[in-house]
Amino acid sequence: MPVITYDTSVFIAYKPAALPAGFRMSAVVIQELTAGAVDKSEVQRWQAAMRAHEKEGTLLVPTGEDWWLAGKVLNSLLRGLKSKAGGLTPRVSKAEQQRIIRDVLIARTARRAGALVVTDNLSDFEKIRLHWAQ
Repeated sequence: MPVITYDTSVFIAYKPAALPAGFRMSAVVIQELTAGAVDKSEVQRWQAAMRAHEKEGTLLVPTGEDWWLAGKVLNSLLRGLKSKAGGLTPRVSKAEQQRIIRDVLIARTARRAGALVVTDNLSDFEKIRLHWAQ
């Protein structure tokens, strides 16, 4: 059974009522969904989800190493360095770097857990994949 996590875009676009077997919730996604909550009850719903996933051991939380590796990927993106696939890639702006950091952390924690990221945001995750620092 594959281990799966959803990017924030999936929760926003599809509002899944049930999660698949082997699902892991990203603490970064919960932070993004909480930040965008429309009211107090939605904030409470995401807090309850976080606590449930913590209790079940299915919450993906970035470690210090994850943050450091995210910094390396972001540095490569900012400077337009050679990608793992070869060749230089376009630089991202500082504003895009600030936006993409959460996706890098989602990707990194998923990779550490051996999870597949399901997303509608293919362009950001493709940029991340091309600059992945092992």
